[in-house]
Amino acid sequence: MKILVQSTGLDIVPGIIAELKKHQPDWQYFAWPSDEPCDYVVGWKPPAELFERQPKLKAVINYGAGVDAILAMHAVPAHMPIIRLEDAGMAQQMAEYAIYGVIHHQRHMQIYHAQQRAVHWEQHEDRGNVRRPTVGVMGLGEMGGTVATKLAGFGYSVRGWSRSKHEIENVLTFAGHETLPTFLSGCDVLVSMLPLTDSTKGILNALSLAQLPRGAFLVNAGRGGHLVDADVVAALENGQLGGALLDVFHEEPLPKDHPYWTHPDVIVTPHIAATTPIKDACAQIVAKISALERGEVVSGIVDPNVGY
Repeated sequence: MKILVQSTGLDIVPGIIAELKKHQPDWQYFAWPSDEPCDYVVGWKPPAELFERQPKLKAVINYGAGVDAILAMHAVPAHMPIIRLEDAGMAQQMAEYAIYGVIHHQRHMQIYHAQQRAVHWEQHEDRGNVRRPTVGVMGLGEMGGTVATKLAGFGYSVRGWSRSKHEIENVLTFAGHETLPTFLSGCDVLVSMLPLTDSTKGILNALSLAQLPRGAFLVNAGRGGHLVDADVVAALENGQLGGALLDVFHEEPLPKDHPYWTHPDVIVTPHIAATTPIKDACAQIVAKISALERGEVVSGIVDPNVGY
């Protein structure tokens, strides 16, 4: 078995190969670029040249859960399966990120951060009687479902919205675009965990943000393409949004002149809500390839028509 490993971040390729060898030392591993004929490629945003030089590949294992980037490149031949990672240790990180955003809003931390910069001491709440916000999670797949479950376990009232129906214990779920206004109307904090598809591009816009309770807080850990940036900034300026924790953007790195950087009610993080843990990811990759070689059906096969 010959495995080709590719990434836009070349520095991580040796580590991925070393970890894959721990799980399956009998396979052979090659770093891209290589013309050694391989059976599978483990990659992130593989270029079209890779497939031209590797005509015998059986499948692409996407080194991550999100597949919008690889689909947008249109580099993978139409007949070749794309297989995504499922959770691989990222869901817990996403839940931690979301919980941080909820607590930041609930406990008015943006006010205290501003007061610290102004060297000003003032309490704004009875800390023993803080109202717990209702949290809405958009996207209830492996990671979004875990985020909703963890938030509910933390004691929050949680509602979830997705394209198709999901049943999650202690979470009020909604399905389909016709239910989106009702879902949004009850979200004091909105956490976006959606995949980026044709139907979710720009879904967080002036209309949808206006359907949230006034002063709601936005956490976007899905994709930057979900946001209409001008509408988000306008909602922050007019008070419809009380603040935002944003991890993903249309352009990354976020341009230095972007208004998110300097807005007092926005926290910008550099796409770190969840990173791919190399040990968990490589264990899952080896398991998926082994199952494919045994002729078994594996989970995580991407439907390009749906977008995930």
